[in-house]
Amino acid sequence: MHPALTRWDRATLADRADDVLAVYAEAMEVPLATALSRRGILLSHLDREGLRAVAAQEDGRLVGIAYGYVGRPGQWWHDQVSASMPRELADVWLAHAFEVCELHVLPSHQGRGLGRALLDDLLSGTGARTGVLTTPDRETRARGFYRAGGWVDLVTGLRFPGDPRVFAVLGKQL
Repeated sequence: MHPALTRWDRATLADRADDVLAVYAEAMEVPLATALSRRGILLSHLDREGLRAVAAQEDGRLVGIAYGYVGRPGQWWHDQVSASMPRELADVWLAHAFEVCELHVLPSHQGRGLGRALLDDLLSGTGARTGVLTTPDRETRARGFYRAGGWVDLVTGLRFPGDPRVFAVLGKQL
């Protein structure tokens, strides 16, 4: 049994941004200060079309979070990903896609189905044809999690400007 899921509105996501980033820090094993430096990015997503957020809390503490929105041309991530793939692929996967921005579960709560529950709830009822996301382009626990959930590799070897890491773009028909 995992913690109850709650859908958050834009205001709650904004109010709890530091909690979201603390979960990100622990799940991604990065310093909290590094995670908190992403606050502006999170806040810039609040006005995006179709924004959805699902939180898992236990005794008032955030233990898991998932959020995303319907991406559009002119948005940084959408444009970077679109440029990384042939036009035909972009037309199929990005034309009306729900972009999963973040999905994180505290390590102490991983492996119990909470991430799957968060992601399924997040994607249910979006009205989008596809879901897309990026994850590090190596065999990680997250990559296996996505594959087991029906996500497929669309692009591998993607590098975003200013980030030394290599990413894969994954997609799923909704």
